[in-house]
Amino acid sequence: MKKITQEDIENDYKEAIREKYRVEKSDGKYSHYLSNPSQALLRDLCWEIFNAEPKADDLAVYRTFFKAEFVPKEVDTSQQYTDKFKKVGAFFKAERETAKISTVDLAAILVDFENRPFRKFVKKGFEPDFSKNEINSSTNEKEIKELDVDFVDENFEKEAQSTEAEVLSPPLEPKSTNIFIDTKEKILQRFKEKLKKTIIAITLIFGLVTTVVYFAFFKKHCMQWTGNHYEVVDCTSHNESSNLNEVIPLDKDLLDFRKITACDTTKCFLTNGEAIVWYGKTANGIDFFNDNGNGWHPENRKALRPMTDYMFKRYLKGKPCK
Repeated sequence: MKKITQEDIENDYKEAIREKYRVEKSDGKYSHYLSNPSQALLRDLCWEIFNAEPKADDLAVYRTFFKAEFVPKEVDTSQQYTDKFKKVGAFFKAERETAKISTVDLAAILVDFENRPFRKFVKKGFEPDFSKNEINSSTNEKEIKELDVDFVDENFEKEAQSTEAEVLSPPLEPKSTNIFIDTKEKILQRFKEKLKKTIIAITLIFGLVTTVVYFAFFKKHCMQWTGNHYEVVDCTSHNESSNLNEVIPLDKDLLDFRKITACDTTKCFLTNGEAIVWYGKTANGIDFFNDNGNGWHPENRKALRPMTDYMFKRYLKGKPCK
């Protein structure tokens, strides 16, 4: 019989929330928010739910997700967290698997999933089965090495004791002292050779793991703004000129962020009036972007703002596309 693991329960929890989302986006109370779950709509839905009568568990989820307490006000103070809802929308659409259960817990609140948060879902279902005979996944590399060495030493010691016992046993025929000494030296030599090979093997494995970790997690896990988009670069890269932008940690959510050329035919709003083009002021005028990115202009670090009718009429109306 297959054992139920922590991962199995998490996957069931995620699928149950997505199933509730599919129902709510069609016939639910907040279907107008969930039918097209953009960052801004999910932000507004979150604000509406928490301004009602939030549960204690929901407030704890809010605190964990946003790293801040929820403060009810007439003005929506969650606007500063708009970009955080991009991951929630992607989870609903199953575009990516989130690594943080706090994101899934917030998604559960937005669709009013009853058995939330995750710890409540676990209590009402099956407890994960962790066998005592299995090595815990959190066992660190040092502990594994120690287990390996102890195992090797123990086997060698038993082998040496067994062979030495044979030598020390009363022989059927008399043996010379030289034979005894030669046999013991051979045992010790064999033990040293095996121990040396084991140490070399462990060293090679450690070096291989270190190399893989370096190239997988550090070598190309940074990015840099290059004119109109972010490019993945080596974290060891450095700016050779003051005109180059800062090298920052990789954020995959920003790889689709672009500076665009806007004109009077550029679609800047959805049918509900929500802006899909953002702008930021520069020393030479205004730059336009396809999203708000992390909320800041990547070159001058000034705040990006959503397009308005006023800004469209002032800067784009009557400006033909080239």
